[in-house]
Amino acid sequence: MSQKSPEPKTAIHLTNTTKIVKATKKLNWPLYLIFALSISIGLVASQFLTMQQALVSGALFFCISSWATSVLPAFWPALALFAFATVTQIAPSQVIFSGFHSSTFWLLFSGMIFGAAIVHTGLNSRVTYLLSKILGNSYRGTVIKLALCSMVLAFFIPSAIGRIVLIIPIVASLADHFGYSQESNGRKGMLLSAAFGTFLPTFSILPANAPNMLLSGMAEALYNTPLSYWEYLSLHFPVLGLGKLLAVILAVLWLFPDTDPAPSTKIEANTETRGLSKAEKHLLCILGICFAFWFTDSIHHISAGWVGLAAATICLLPRLGLTDKTCIDKGIQYSTLMFSAGIIGLSAIIGYSGLGEILVNYLTTVVPFSPDSSILNLGLLTFISTCVALVVNLPGIPALMTPMTEHLVDITGLSFDAVLMSQVMAFSNPLFPYQTAPLITAIAIGNLSIKAVTKVCIATFMFSSFILIPINFLWWHFMGMF
Repeated sequence: MSQKSPEPKTAIHLTNTTKIVKATKKLNWPLYLIFALSISIGLVASQFLTMQQALVSGALFFCISSWATSVLPAFWPALALFAFATVTQIAPSQVIFSGFHSSTFWLLFSGMIFGAAIVHTGLNSRVTYLLSKILGNSYRGTVIKLALCSMVLAFFIPSAIGRIVLIIPIVASLADHFGYSQESNGRKGMLLSAAFGTFLPTFSILPANAPNMLLSGMAEALYNTPLSYWEYLSLHFPVLGLGKLLAVILAVLWLFPDTDPAPSTKIEANTETRGLSKAEKHLLCILGICFAFWFTDSIHHISAGWVGLAAATICLLPRLGLTDKTCIDKGIQYSTLMFSAGIIGLSAIIGYSGLGEILVNYLTTVVPFSPDSSILNLGLLTFISTCVALVVNLPGIPALMTPMTEHLVDITGLSFDAVLMSQVMAFSNPLFPYQTAPLITAIAIGNLSIKAVTKVCIATFMFSSFILIPINFLWWHFMGMF
């Protein structure tokens, strides 16, 4: 009986190679599409804008599309932007690389150092034990309580990144204590509820996020209209604050369901038998002083990034033993730092080219405002600010929209306060993680995937757009805003 002769090794190798090539092409088609659309947008824009603005338009689409779809590692579009911008000279080098001397960049760096120090000294285990007693053993209860505690933290620590730096390493340790693996829904859900809980609802608390403070500062500087803490809170917190807290909880429990944890007793036993170590005391002292400076920045006017950098430098002193000797080499996620610098640099390039102002002016001329419908006009203003946020990120909304407030009052017929505060509904509603530094920090410190964070962003965006914002219109009408 004849046997079938084995297929030659060369043929097998060629077959496997063909399969790999086909699979690679299949995986890369979104990237090819983004490249083609970026070039097309640049060519079309060159017919209506200056060459500089056309090049920026193409680069903007490429970066945003790449970050939003995660077809490339997050650092690659940032490095490509630096290379493209310097070769084409679409902006001076100090503008292109402005992210590296930005306070936000160094605040992110210091956050990574703090996280490494908290883990290295074992302080995370101690706080984890105390927190586990409060949260209990229910996954659903843990997600709810973490989101609530994270939001409450915003009343005491005004820096969103500072809160992320404080809470994410502790929650990561707590997830380990509960037995959730790195890729489990339970771990992702706990980290996401803490990150979004201390970030998304707190746009309704005046000093709690950067866009809030930028809006307040520009309103006072341009129109001599300082924002009242209580009035801002009463206008935004009942709907945008509590509503977004609910949105975060629902989104996390829906997207990342998991079983109740089974906590071990190892941390509990160790915590009960030992007191604070010398390293823990030193770290607590450094963090306490750092947070005190962050909390009082309105008095000393030292940027949170430089305070964080000073504290991180002290944490890295070898003699103190607060971090591992290889912390800088192995403990820092440089890819996330490149990502952050790229986002900041892109915003600076857009501002330098004037593309952001062109977008706002274009939208205000083509959007069909109606003098007979205040609610429609308010919705359209929110839409314009949301579009702006996709291009220049969340802090760019008050930077571009606030100077146009009086003009928008004239064409919409809304009150000055209504036009000014409409920005809050937009910058409290990010669609993608790249739009905001606190979420980038959470991704870095919590080792979260951009895909997981994007899912929650999209879910909360949809919930806010179709449920919370209409309810907020009714609340504003009740408050006499229009």
